[in-house]
Amino acid sequence: MKKLASIVLVISLITILRTLVFPAGYFNTVESGMAQDLNEEKIENSDTREKSSWEETIYLTKKGVGKFYNYSGFKNATLGHILMIMAGLFFIFLAIKYDYEPLLLIPIGIGIIIGNIPFLQSGGTNLQLGIYQEGSVLNYLYFGVVKGIYPPLIFLGIGAMTDFSSLISKPRLMILGAAAQVGIFLTFLGALYLGFHPREAAAIGIIGGADGPTAIFLSSKLANGIDVIGTAADGTKIFVKNLIGPIAIAAYSYMALVPVIQPPIMKLLTTRKERLIRMKPPRAVSKLEKIFFPIIGLILTAFISPSSLPLLGMLFFGNLLKESGATKRLADTARTSLIDIVTIVLGLTVGASTQADVFLTKDSMLIFGLGAVSFMVATAGGIIFAKVMNFFSSEENKINPLIGAAGVSAVPDSARVVQNMGLKEDPTNHLLMHAMAPNVAGVIGSAVAAGIMLSFLL
Repeated sequence: MKKLASIVLVISLITILRTLVFPAGYFNTVESGMAQDLNEEKIENSDTREKSSWEETIYLTKKGVGKFYNYSGFKNATLGHILMIMAGLFFIFLAIKYDYEPLLLIPIGIGIIIGNIPFLQSGGTNLQLGIYQEGSVLNYLYFGVVKGIYPPLIFLGIGAMTDFSSLISKPRLMILGAAAQVGIFLTFLGALYLGFHPREAAAIGIIGGADGPTAIFLSSKLANGIDVIGTAADGTKIFVKNLIGPIAIAAYSYMALVPVIQPPIMKLLTTRKERLIRMKPPRAVSKLEKIFFPIIGLILTAFISPSSLPLLGMLFFGNLLKESGATKRLADTARTSLIDIVTIVLGLTVGASTQADVFLTKDSMLIFGLGAVSFMVATAGGIIFAKVMNFFSSEENKINPLIGAAGVSAVPDSARVVQNMGLKEDPTNHLLMHAMAPNVAGVIGSAVAAGIMLSFLL
């Protein structure tokens, strides 16, 4: 009982003291104040978070836009890129407007544009876009150029399209095809004089043959930017220059410009009387002769210049497919689908190899200049040698010197130019079949010349 009374007394004292010390409503005020403070803290934290999130969004947006701009062509474009893109458009214009080798110039023109779309390359960045970047699609396609795979396939198609009847009927006209190769060797000497290494000079000289596939094949062997040609004083290796792009573009450019470059030279070096010379029509050639020609030609040229076998072996093989009559399907494939596909890939990759930072150099300008001289000398060489041959020919066996210009390897464009020039002087004087003889001989001659240079310099 006493314990119960004590407990009641203590509770009563605590109640009285609570009332005196903590007035009524005190705890409600504190609780409401604490709640208010908590709400204010929550609002402040929320504002801070919203402010932080907004600033982060702006930062990330700016960073993303900046990165996008750094990767874009607008950031990485240079004057060189713009000039090369204009050059590509000019190639396409020539092909469409004037019908200058459209099958070559349109793929090359598009390739030049593709190869000069600017993109980020600084700091060793490899986006696998450029033709020289390992792992890119263009780099894989370019392998066929660097290793000389495409040119023999082109020669296979050319062989399947070519009729050697005019050359078989008048074998002496083969000399004109050989004479036109003088441009190759004179340009070789000129390139040596200008300071090019002998391997580079040989690759440049072949432009005079006006044979794009041969020029690519030789430059891929001699001027590929891979082979070591010496050692510097400090022991570092000296590599041969990579001139495949400039040489290929120069060769195909001059092939396309045959109707522009050759006529003035032809007119300058011949008289009207010479241009009016009528040649005896070529004799009929038997099927047996057509079959034996590629076989004998393959063996002879391979023995003379084994290094030319990849080109001439495929040329004569393609021609045998055509002339044998037993492999029509193979011949049709070689001269249509196969050569078309290879031409597309070759033109595209050769064009793309002209990246501004690689192509726009002093060497490229010299190559174009030497190529022009080489081509003009080759044209003149064929014409002059035809005039020389006339000194030793009877009146009925005279040669119209115009056909000497067809000794360059631009098949059949040079022969067509000769035909047109002859018709301008005499509308009844058809020189096309006569001109085809030195024209196809020029293809063989430039390949043999390339093989000889390879055997000396590789």
